[in-house]
Amino acid sequence: MRLTAQDLRDMNILKYYRLTRKWVCKTYGLTDADLELLIYLDCKKRFTRQEFIDGVYTMSWDKNRWERLRKEGWIEVWRQRNRTTIMYSIFKTSFKCSQIISRIYRILLGEEDLPTSDRSVFYNNKSYTDKVYNKAIDDMIKDKER
Repeated sequence: MRLTAQDLRDMNILKYYRLTRKWVCKTYGLTDADLELLIYLDCKKRFTRQEFIDGVYTMSWDKNRWERLRKEGWIEVWRQRNRTTIMYSIFKTSFKCSQIISRIYRILLGEEDLPTSDRSVFYNNKSYTDKVYNKAIDDMIKDKER
């Protein structure tokens, strides 16, 4: 069975995408472009450095994005280059990255709520913006139609 645009609209899957994206970015220290790129790469399963570069064309320019994502453990090597038979390395998103993206999907589908504990980095009321987002999280949790 193939999903249609109306099916996705009826599911309200994108209703709280912005709030969920902001929560992930602040909690895990990513930028919006990093998160969207990781979602794109996770859909590809395995990719080369050139495919990463192709995915970055629509993102904001960040010269250090590749090394930063690798160093922080978001991207890992799946198959190493050996200079004789394998001409280039193949990469994949890490287990940590896959778990976070799965959690985003669960939150958007309403299977899971955003955390509201005091330990949550996002839920601390330090600025006006934090208070606004906390109110939005509370409204999202109370929404029975998501």
